[in-house]
Amino acid sequence: MAPRQETSSPSSCILEVKDVHKYMTVAAHMGRAKELVKAVDGVTFSVSRGQSFGVVGETGSGKSTLARLITKLIEPTSGEILYNGRSISDMRGNDLATYRRSVQMVFQDPYSSLDPRQRVGDAISEPIAVNKIIETPQIAKRVAELFQLVGLSPDQRDRFPHELSGGQRQRLATARALSVKPELLVLDEPTSSLDVSIQAQMLTLLRDLREQLNLTYIFISHNLSVIWYMCDRIVVMQQGKIVEQGTRDEIFERPQKEYTKTLINSIPPIMR
Repeated sequence: MAPRQETSSPSSCILEVKDVHKYMTVAAHMGRAKELVKAVDGVTFSVSRGQSFGVVGETGSGKSTLARLITKLIEPTSGEILYNGRSISDMRGNDLATYRRSVQMVFQDPYSSLDPRQRVGDAISEPIAVNKIIETPQIAKRVAELFQLVGLSPDQRDRFPHELSGGQRQRLATARALSVKPELLVLDEPTSSLDVSIQAQMLTLLRDLREQLNLTYIFISHNLSVIWYMCDRIVVMQQGKIVEQGTRDEIFERPQKEYTKTLINSIPPIMR
């Protein structure tokens, strides 16, 4: 299926990443000296409101580290990340809590991000209650709506995560992210652990949700077929750096860098 073409005019910037670095020291091991790893090395880009922004690269290119920086799970070594024009490094208290609600992450492995001892309905109702999204008497109804929104049956709410399939768990993780009414979802390889047929269903759901809820996506993947299907604008990462960025057509039809060409040539012809 061909990706939808964007018809709206350019929208305001929701996120800016400015010359961001993240350096980490790897501990000495078996006689080897400590090593400085430049996981993210001078990355700069901006994301427009309502856009699906793709970050693509091989394993070890810095994609997941970048996702953790944007969601403030880790802090940059240097550089700045701005959300609606404000540095997230300066956020404290209520401002930081608002940011964490507004920018949600969906992880590659939904099972590891879910409490195996918590019923799946509670996994959705808990963040709604903690963040006081709606009045308590309305929470059960909202949980049922979110289940329906992501294609789960409300009668599954009393199950535990291990009783759901991989695809159902990823739908649950998506519902939990949506429960606090975010503006931006950071999706870190959200379909790579799923079977191919389930991947297609999940990608269609995510694309429909973006349109229906006016969401902005930062979609991270090593799979260029997924990026082509999902994203309007793309950056290509290699060894912590952005080596190329542009619109979907620019990247796939007129790539400038040999690394990008190699990635594109690895896509089976039927997927292009």
